[in-house]
Amino acid sequence: MNILFITNHLNVGGISSYLLTLGGGLKEDGHNVYVTSSGGGLVDKFKKAGIGHIRVPLNTKKEVSPKIIISFFKLSGQVRKLNIDVLHSNSRTTQVLGDLLSRYNKGISHVFTCHGFFKPKLSRRLFPCWGKAVIAISSQVKEHLLLDFKLDEKKISVINNGIDTASFGDFSAREKIRKELGVNDGFLVGIIARLSDVKGHTYLLQAMRDVIKNYPCARLLIVGEGKTGRALAEEANDLGIKDNVLFLAEAGSNRDILAAMDVFVMPSLQEGLGLALMEAMAQGLAVVGSSVGGIKTLIRDKENGLLVEPADTAGLAQAMIKLLGDRPLRKELGMKARKFIMENFSRENMVDQTERVYKKCLEKED
Repeated sequence: MNILFITNHLNVGGISSYLLTLGGGLKEDGHNVYVTSSGGGLVDKFKKAGIGHIRVPLNTKKEVSPKIIISFFKLSGQVRKLNIDVLHSNSRTTQVLGDLLSRYNKGISHVFTCHGFFKPKLSRRLFPCWGKAVIAISSQVKEHLLLDFKLDEKKISVINNGIDTASFGDFSAREKIRKELGVNDGFLVGIIARLSDVKGHTYLLQAMRDVIKNYPCARLLIVGEGKTGRALAEEANDLGIKDNVLFLAEAGSNRDILAAMDVFVMPSLQEGLGLALMEAMAQGLAVVGSSVGGIKTLIRDKENGLLVEPADTAGLAQAMIKLLGDRPLRKELGMKARKFIMENFSRENMVDQTERVYKKCLEKED
């Protein structure tokens, strides 16, 4: 098959990681894989994996945008030239583009992966653009599509994100990364997520103030970019913990940055599944997550991590303090977390199931 991924950008983030992992697996299975986007810091990684990149101006969040029209005209000839069989979109704006391209180029199937939760706006109801098939990354996302959009259940396939577990579990870079971050002693708590209200960073900062009272040398590492960055830095200052909080726009290697951490926290208010959380678990870290969405699929409370209620600052602080104060517990939960991901969220399983969705769509086209 000839497959074209459509995404807004190739910067660090869950969707880019998903496409790189999926694309690499599809390439190994003998398929030709391409990606179109507005570019980003991970373009070279995709090229290194043998995934060709087509640059278009898709850096927009507006589903009715001149950039989508320009991208449509730029790609129409390319999909014919490359003999594309499947268009695979990954956001609302790329969903619209994928739908336009599949309608204009008969015989090309459009598949959409829903990575989270949409607001049920009127425009999404009037112009659904779901394509031939929809992949939901968790059962919670599938339920959202059924309840909020009345999508035909037969159209939806639940395929959990997969992790290349062989790429994680190595802590050899731990001391090097900690030295680069200026963390020579004390605990390092971390989060990797876009800086957005829905990710719950504010509750993590508030909880961290209580953690620091118990462990004055503890540091919080916030990895990611987004619109709330300045507000979070100001909040850290207002809480009197700015010297204990490190901000990093992106990690060159998630595995290496995770290796530097002692505990990983995902305090989201809403989460489709949580790819960074999966990577932390695959690394073998003790994890804390809020009891929402797909996080509940990953963390079994007190078995392979700790769950707290969303926006529960006191509960979050208590969970972190408990883990930091109990090294054997951190080690045990980390080992069980890695084992859980290896057994249930492999890259191979994600690739195989996605291939089946593609093939089923192409059979319908025939």
